[in-house]
This record gives sequence, C-alpha cells and structure tokens, in this order.
Amino acid sequence: MMRLQKAIAQAGVASRRKAEAMIVAGNVRVNGKVVRELGTQVDPRSDRIEVNGEPIRSEPLVYYLLNKPTGVITTASDPHGRRTVLELVPSKARVYPVGRLDYDTEGLLLLTNDGDLAFRLAHPSFEVDKVYDATLHGRMTSDALTQLARGVHLEDGITRSAGVKVVERHSNSTRVLLTIHEGRNRQIRRMGEAVGHPVVSLRRIQYGPLKLLDLPPGGCRPLTRAEVDQLQELVAAGRT
Repeated sequence: MMRLQKAIAQAGVASRRKAEAMIVAGNVRVNGKVVRELGTQVDPRSDRIEVNGEPIRSEPLVYYLLNKPTGVITTASDPHGRRTVLELVPSKARVYPVGRLDYDTEGLLLLTNDGDLAFRLAHPSFEVDKVYDATLHGRMTSDALTQLARGVHLEDGITRSAGVKVVERHSNSTRVLLTIHEGRNRQIRRMGEAVGHPVVSLRRIQYGPLKLLDLPPGGCRPLTRAEVDQLQELVAAGRT
C-alpha cells in the first residue's frame, strides 16, 4: 500500500506536488469513486486509479543524467519551437527534469519518471548540494568572494551561505567553483550581478552525489544502480 499521490507520481503521470493538486481538484478516481483526501492509501497492483478519466499505467522507473548544452530549454515542450532537454533523452518513458538549468547554462541535469524522488530532491528542506563551475567578469576581490560565500541580498531575499573556491583569477575574469543548496531562478547569475561580477559562463558539474565528469555536452546516460541508491539514501536521510 502507498499514498495515492505517490502512486500517481511513480506512474509517471505528474510530480507528487501536481498529483496532490489533481486529487484536491477532484480529478482522481479510485475504483470509480472520486477521492479528494490526500494521503489516501491505495494498492496500485489491484486498485483502479484514474486521472482525468484515464487509468494510470505503472511503468518501470528510469533515471538519466544529461549534460545539458547551452541553447536548450529545461521543459517538456516549447511554444516557440526551441529544442528541449527531453529531445536529448533516449527514453520511451515520460521523464521530467529535476529542477532546471536556464537557457544559457550547461551541465548536469537529472531526468526521471520517479515523481516521488524528484519531489524530494527538489524540495528546499533537503538542501541538495549543487556545484557550479562559473567564470565571472572581472578580477574578483576577497570582499566580493566573501560576500558570495556569506550570502547575497537579492530581490527575493538573502541567499544562504555558499561554498566558494577560486580556480583561477585573471585581470578580466575569475573562475570559481560555487556550491549552493537552493534552487532559485537564475540564482548564480543574479548573485554575480549583485556583487558586480556578471557571469560569463556557467556549468553545473555536480548534483548531490552525481558528477558530470567527462560526459560531453548533449550526452546522456542512465544512472547506475549504485547512483540511484545514493539518491534514495540522500532523501531518506533528509540531508546531503
């Protein structure tokens, strides 16, 4: 037995958060009856679960690591016809990106149809480490680097403390490794602008225990069983 929203998420229909909204809206039936109560226990093997009148079908859970190139958007579809990350994943299953990378950012992106795991990884309370290789404009001072590490005032509040490691520093650019635990929209770019050093290039090289390593831009591979287990242990522990 499992919670109804988890069964919907694991079937790849929607994320757990969206599944909860569907339940509350009355769009889900269990054995022919509308269910609006979150946490309702079901058995996906024997109960008939319908979402918007369509029965859900359990599909194998799949997990992919993608090196997202620049010029690709992190979404399932785009009304402007731009290339999406789903076009780079060799999967017949309906997978969804965990979090997002903006159009001009490249690097590690996890895609899966495991809605429950995706929900937990993306939730702020788990504070999953995200490591970025960033080149910023100008030679950064120690004060600017300290500001990045301690927290930067943005329009949606001050950022949490971050890990900052200088890789190389030149007269017109500074390359750093930034480790953050949040997932705000364009966060690294906004942090750079706030301290007077706009981002020139940005690449995510690590997400939790997953590392990009030598996967080329546009490359995609399934996670190993050990990597999936590491992610499950991460969310089970509630910490990175």
